[in-house]
Amino acid sequence: MFLVNMPIYQPAEDSYLMSRILNEQVPNLLKQNPDLRLLEIGAGSGIHLETAKNLGIKKENIFSSDIDKKSVSHCNSLGFNCIHSDLFENIKNRYDIIIFNPPYLPDDAREPKSSKLATTGGKKGNEIILRFLQQAKNYLNIDGKIFLITSSLAEDVNFEKLGYNAKEIGCESLFFEKLCIWELNL
Repeated sequence: MFLVNMPIYQPAEDSYLMSRILNEQVPNLLKQNPDLRLLEIGAGSGIHLETAKNLGIKKENIFSSDIDKKSVSHCNSLGFNCIHSDLFENIKNRYDIIIFNPPYLPDDAREPKSSKLATTGGKKGNEIILRFLQQAKNYLNIDGKIFLITSSLAEDVNFEKLGYNAKEIGCESLFFEKLCIWELNL
């Protein structure tokens, strides 16, 4: 759905946490594979695409998508390859790194509809993450990694049950929640 008055998701604590983790993790991954292919689902403002490019991932190996057409247009205007897609709906190929800063908050009737697309992950907050994880294994290279953000406000995800090895690699406690980034592989 295209919402005319919905602004592009702007970087916040979760975005900065993901950028910090990418800065810590990507250089070593690039040493192992200088031709890393990265996909970001939900590119938003493009902050992580810029981080990936600045870390040395070749621009032609950086791909992204967003459900919001304004974000797609914005990321394309920055020179990145971004397509309109609901999760992996229009994605092809496999990638070495997949990053996702999902909508992860539980549904809140007080939140305006205009912002729910970017923030609400379903009734329990983890439904979009579960959909993502069920699909992602079809797009991840054998030795690939997923970097995923979760919130303490959402119901926990059982990564093992979904076929992933999971390691918590960075967290940030805010006054109302704890955000964590997970490194996942098959």
